[in-house]
Amino acid sequence: MSSPLGVFERGLSLWVALAMGAGVLLGSYLPDLFAGVAALEWAHVNLVVALLIWLMIYPMMVQIEFSAIKAVGRRPKGLLLTLVVNWLVKPFTMALLGWLFFRYLFAPWVDAQSAEQYIAGMILLGVAPCTAMVFVWSQLTRGDPNYTLVQVAINDLIMVVAFAPIAGLLLGVTDLQVPWQTLLLSTLLYVVLPLVAGILTRRHLLARGGTAAVAHWVARLKPWSMVGLLATVMLLFGFQAGVILDNPLAIALIAVPLIIQSYGIFALAYGAARWLRLPHPIAAPACLIGTSNFFELAVAVAISLFGLHSGAALATVVGVLVEVPVMLSLVALANRTRHWFPPQQES
Repeated sequence: MSSPLGVFERGLSLWVALAMGAGVLLGSYLPDLFAGVAALEWAHVNLVVALLIWLMIYPMMVQIEFSAIKAVGRRPKGLLLTLVVNWLVKPFTMALLGWLFFRYLFAPWVDAQSAEQYIAGMILLGVAPCTAMVFVWSQLTRGDPNYTLVQVAINDLIMVVAFAPIAGLLLGVTDLQVPWQTLLLSTLLYVVLPLVAGILTRRHLLARGGTAAVAHWVARLKPWSMVGLLATVMLLFGFQAGVILDNPLAIALIAVPLIIQSYGIFALAYGAARWLRLPHPIAAPACLIGTSNFFELAVAVAISLFGLHSGAALATVVGVLVEVPVMLSLVALANRTRHWFPPQQES
């Protein structure tokens, strides 16, 4: 279906750039307003941002077909790719890049204590695979909603048992406490509630008008999903406007290895997906899950371990700032290279 939204989506990177600029500008001139919105959080999850992300996720959840989820077990390659990248590769490459840049390449500009803190923040990002925004990236690449749901759910289950040991190993911390409230609340807000709402909505629409009614409803929701994305970007940059303007050099230095990590992990996963001959609706979300981060969890752990104003917390915040523009560029790349992959066969 052709609509003005198609034009909007093609220029999404421009709109995101404008939202980033608007966030920094408004955050600078209206700091009290953004501080008030930032204070609306529970277990380090901002409730306003959670609502906006929920708005982005819900349209994809409406497309979930439970009858098709069982087919994921017959196509395990995409799931295995995501798990290998997330848990056997990404945390260790992130630690290696942090060590390389802040112990050696950036050593003339960063003192030793700050360098250790930045490395710690990067490690926490690397050990926290994304939960919420994956659904958005999957939707933008026309990913398989059923497969994406299973990938996210299994990653969340593994995160419960693997996050603390891997982060503790790489940080050299023997008694790392996982902020269970953040992990559980995020899973509830970003997976369980929108999934239940999607199931109920789909059941109602199918009863009233069949699959055509579902498609029409999803098309109507899509513009609001994009509005949610832009509003989220504006808020995130508005929250951190002071940090961005006060520490531009530190932010730029931290961003370099984070960006290299993102593109490098995506290239590795995308190449493996092509070698495995995964269909694009499975390959694209699988690779994007491995590239993006669960920044709420990383920020919460950084604050609890090192303090609110620590270099580790700053590094996790920079991860938040670079993620959306980087991920949008990877979404665009995935969409342009759709022809590299075989078509998806019906289950």
